[in-house]
Amino acid sequence: MNTSIEALLNDQIKYEASASMHYMAMASWADTKGYNGIAQFFYSQSEEERVHMIKLIKFVNERGGSVVIPALEKPKASFESLSELFADFLKSEMFVTEQINHVIYECLNKKDYNVHNFMQWYVTEQLEEEAVARTLLDKLNIIGDDKSGHYMFDRDINTIAISDDVEA
Repeated sequence: MNTSIEALLNDQIKYEASASMHYMAMASWADTKGYNGIAQFFYSQSEEERVHMIKLIKFVNERGGSVVIPALEKPKASFESLSELFADFLKSEMFVTEQINHVIYECLNKKDYNVHNFMQWYVTEQLEEEAVARTLLDKLNIIGDDKSGHYMFDRDINTIAISDDVEA
C-alpha cells in the first residue's frame, strides 16, 4: 500500500472515530434535555460512524497496511439549541466529505485505483448523510423556537431521517 495513501486512510479512521464520539456526545446532551427521539437518532449515527471506522481499519489491514488507532479529543458536550446541534451535525458531515474527497483525489494522483474504488462507498454514504443533515436542519429552521414543533420533531425524527434516506 502506498504510504501516503495509508496515512490518509489512518487520518480518515480518526475522522470517523471523532464523528462517532461527537455524535455520542450529541446523543447524551439530547437525552439529558428530554429529547429521546433525537438522542436515539444520534446514538444510531454514532454507531454508524464507528462501523465506517471499522470498515476502514479492516480494509487497511487486509491490504497489508499499518493501522494507527487514534487518540481523540474530547467532543463538544453542550449545545445552546436544537438548531446549533443540527448545524454542528451538518458541519461534521461536510468536513468528513471534504476529507474523503481528498483521499479520492490523492488516490487518482497516485493511481491507486483499488483504494479509489473502495472509497466510492464512502462518497455515496456521505451524499446521503449530508442530505439527511441538511433536511433535518431545514425542518428545524422552519420550526424555529416553537416548543410544540420541537416536541413533534423529536417524536418524528427517526421517521423523518428514514423517509429522507429512502428519497435520496
